[in-house]
Amino acid sequence: MGEVREMADDDLVPSTIAAPARRALVAAGVTRLEDLTYLREDQLLALHGMGPKAVAQLRAVLCERGRSFAGT
Repeated sequence: MGEVREMADDDLVPSTIAAPARRALVAAGVTRLEDLTYLREDQLLALHGMGPKAVAQLRAVLCERGRSFAGT
């Protein structure tokens, strides 16, 4: 299983989200914030281990950096 490293600047998925959500992202091949901009929120929520709280946390991080999920 891949490892999600600490977030440096805006390129990596933050380690502050819950472990099941991080594992779901890694399993889906998402390790960078940029990867999230190609996914819709409903696609993330369909991942086993990803819940509304984690999606909201990711949305906030993307927003802080002037980015968003696909389709928003």
